[in-house]
Amino acid sequence: MAREVAILGVGMHPWGKWGRNFVEYGVHAAKAALKDAGVTWQDIQFVAGGDTMRNGYPGYVAGATFSQALGWNGAPVASNYGACATGVQAINTARAHILAGFCDVALVVGADTAPKGFFAPQGGERLDDPDWLRFRLLGATNPVYFGLYARRRMELYGATELDFARVKVKNSQHGYTNPYARYKKAFTLEQVLESPMVSDPLRLLQICATSDGGAAIVLCSTDFARKHSTDPVRIAGVSTVTPQYPNTVIEMPNFATDSAAGVEMPDTPFRDSIAKAAYEEAQLGPEDLNLAEVYDLSSALELDWYENIGLCNPGEAEKLLNDGDTTIGGRVPVNPSGGLGCFGEAVPAQAIAQVCELTWQLRGEAGERQVENAKVGLSVNQGLFGHGSSVIVKR
Repeated sequence: MAREVAILGVGMHPWGKWGRNFVEYGVHAAKAALKDAGVTWQDIQFVAGGDTMRNGYPGYVAGATFSQALGWNGAPVASNYGACATGVQAINTARAHILAGFCDVALVVGADTAPKGFFAPQGGERLDDPDWLRFRLLGATNPVYFGLYARRRMELYGATELDFARVKVKNSQHGYTNPYARYKKAFTLEQVLESPMVSDPLRLLQICATSDGGAAIVLCSTDFARKHSTDPVRIAGVSTVTPQYPNTVIEMPNFATDSAAGVEMPDTPFRDSIAKAAYEEAQLGPEDLNLAEVYDLSSALELDWYENIGLCNPGEAEKLLNDGDTTIGGRVPVNPSGGLGCFGEAVPAQAIAQVCELTWQLRGEAGERQVENAKVGLSVNQGLFGHGSSVIVKR
């Protein structure tokens, strides 16, 4: 079993559309995490930044950008990019440096200033870039994929629009008191089902927005943690896996799958493999979870994740939802933060923000959204081009 690292401090900048430089959000979150950890910026020995691709050179060298904004302290830096999995790649980079003995305490930061409307590919003519091609050939924005995944679930398992609406209602009830959430409103089923159709069968209130925001974590060795905390939350497992060929479920930004005609299917599909790798490293399983933060790009996609992380068998997610098992007070609450439905996407920050929420929950500091007796939590998401992302934390 890999050695654990401790989460000494966490911090966030509230999500919204603030219209300022992404560095401001990252610095705000970093200072909050340092304060929470009880260490100073001068104590930090390594910085891992999550790259922000829409912000020119400072976004592409996020480790150095945040370090300069905080006031150079001489620490080594790394910049990481894995689309929506960026934050966990940065966490894993910092963790690796700590476990290798290169440093005792590290800062991980991600922040974004997102565009209005849908995310779009980088500019220019790039005929060999599938992200560019899916917009130019198909006009396939992200919600197009979300709608296709929802239709797939309806066809395979009999999911209904009402099931998808109930996910949104649950998450809005979880997140409306979250001080960092962008949307602080508890919606009714009627309000969700009466919102405009965006990508059939998904409506406006069932699709996450694009947002500004920032998140940061101070990680350290367990030896360092003992000198600063009596019972820190620990990272027990991290997964950054990629798919195994053939991958027969279309993942953004592709619009075709691998052929399975001449090669046997892998034992574990890609999305299932993301959490599986984290479980194996942590020597834990879905039966040990007290809560999970999953990647609800749409309310329909959350149901898929119930099955992908092992909370139930394929086709059983709707029952899990409708029985109240994934609501706070249920067997394994999912997205007690409110999820992306309450936050929106701030790409380099969101996987870090998931771990911040798990940390607050395991400390018992989540306020009205607190999950009782939370001891083990899991985060999971994925990024474009086959980037898996999962973190297991425990107390």
